[in-house]
Amino acid sequence: MNEKCYVYLNGRIIGYVENGEEYANEIRRARRNGIISGEVNVAYLSKENVVHVNTDVGRVRKPYIIVENGKSKLTPDLLEKLKKKEIDFNYLVRHGIIEYLDAEEEENILVALDESKITNETTHLEVDLDSIFGFTLGSSPYQEHNSAARHAMSANFIKQSEGLYATNFNLRFDSRSYILFYPQVPLVTTVPYKAARIETHPSGQNFVVALASYYGYNMADAVVINKAAVDRGLGRSMFYKTYADEERRYSSGQKDSFMIPPPTAEGYMGESAYSKLSDDGIVEPETKVDEGDVLIGKVAPPRFLEENLGATGLEEKIRDDSVALKAGEYGVVDSVVISETTGKTKIVKVRVRSLRIPEKGDKFASRHGQKGVVALIVPPEDMPFTKDGIVPDLLLNPHSIPSRLTFGHLLEELAGKAAAFTGKQIDGTPFAEQGDKRIEEYAKIIEQHGFARYGEEILYDGITGEPFKSELFIGIAYYNRLYHMVSNKLQVRSRGPVQILTHQPTEGKARQGGLRFGEMERDVLVGYGASLLLKERLLDQSDKTKVLVCKECGNIGYHDYIKKVDVCPICGSNNLEEVEISYAFKLLLDEIKSLHIFPKIKLKE
Repeated sequence: MNEKCYVYLNGRIIGYVENGEEYANEIRRARRNGIISGEVNVAYLSKENVVHVNTDVGRVRKPYIIVENGKSKLTPDLLEKLKKKEIDFNYLVRHGIIEYLDAEEEENILVALDESKITNETTHLEVDLDSIFGFTLGSSPYQEHNSAARHAMSANFIKQSEGLYATNFNLRFDSRSYILFYPQVPLVTTVPYKAARIETHPSGQNFVVALASYYGYNMADAVVINKAAVDRGLGRSMFYKTYADEERRYSSGQKDSFMIPPPTAEGYMGESAYSKLSDDGIVEPETKVDEGDVLIGKVAPPRFLEENLGATGLEEKIRDDSVALKAGEYGVVDSVVISETTGKTKIVKVRVRSLRIPEKGDKFASRHGQKGVVALIVPPEDMPFTKDGIVPDLLLNPHSIPSRLTFGHLLEELAGKAAAFTGKQIDGTPFAEQGDKRIEEYAKIIEQHGFARYGEEILYDGITGEPFKSELFIGIAYYNRLYHMVSNKLQVRSRGPVQILTHQPTEGKARQGGLRFGEMERDVLVGYGASLLLKERLLDQSDKTKVLVCKECGNIGYHDYIKKVDVCPICGSNNLEEVEISYAFKLLLDEIKSLHIFPKIKLKE
């Protein structure tokens, strides 16, 4: 007798059947014939011998053409009717020619990329090769020529790029947003890119890119940028940040108030911090602000009710709860909104804008996962130039192409060059029918306009005036400026707050923290034998503390300030010595003691 096959509906068991595979096939037949909803998906898992039926919301589903007996159900006649618009896509879904499958049902199907690859085992056919990639990758050209690792990176970089994310950005109060100046439509585009209508809000610019080393400044992931291009607006953007606060009401009947805090308020920041505020305690638009400046002045009752009354019991204590710019933040107040919630709570939102011009340390990336940090911004007279006087906007290290298998980047540069000559966009859709024949088409266009066939030209060194010994590849590629900007990450600390538990400096820019000196950095100093520097970094400038150690039993003691004598709490001895140790080490000793292990410190002269 066959083992029972349990059936799950949306993850909950509802019963069992004798033959799970036949049961799943019966549900599919009913779906294709329109007997049950087309939104039902079923999967038979042979290893577990269970059937999963899914009807719940939120599933990502993808359309496939059904293949039966080695033949596609989308016949040439139907295709012709589709072209003439006699039928539409929904007609094909309703009549069981195309069906939507979710991730679970996709586990048991065999998909052919095109009709020539259909076999007797094939169950489905891709509607279009473009649908293999997701939305971000589908909008990038020539992805079939790149490695899988670069696909993942490319998709991430496109999400991180600055552009025109919404046409009403000047009316929105998003927490953080970036608007690119002069965004451009790419010269090399794809079918999914146009279908999604991203051209209405692009997120990059077309750069003239040369593959060349520049005196070692662009080795590894670094890039060199032309200063003249930056001055003309290349990669320039505006950064918007919104600060918000509200007049909260408390259960005690008290509430916050927007105003300029009086000097008597607890936590008063000083008169200069409130100098940018108007009489109502809120900063006005077009006011230039810097770190430490208060944007929204607010006073609040004490956190604890017993603190509310002063020493005389008459005056009411208040504390300063204003919103101010943090360390390193600056800009101009762009817009201020004062509103109310449905519960009549007053809300204030202040949007601050700051201009971000590309500088050393900012990050750029092409659509092929070729990221690069700006290492040098070079005056145009020192940049390489062609015989026609063309100066590239960006210099990319040629060594970054072969090992990363991003041949698609080279193809885009070549196609971009051809598009610039013809004045028309070039289709770089992955897996296009023309295939590699497209390269010859681009080469022919470039050659017709008097340039080298495959994009290689003689460039001259801007510093020496001498031609480079070899020809350099130069073309046009679409680059994104990413929101990773050095001005947001720049962090400096000499002295500052320390953690309560470890007595070590805090971590992170927001907490005025230091940079972590980790194990690898320690090993470098050990390797160099730089013992004094090692002591300075890991002890003197970190968590150095002085403790009293008992010479008799090796335990940490204390100083009795009443009797003015050093005491060991274990053996009662007064023979203690002051020792400098790391506070983290003292913490370790305390934690070991909590495990009923008694560590002893042996002192030597």
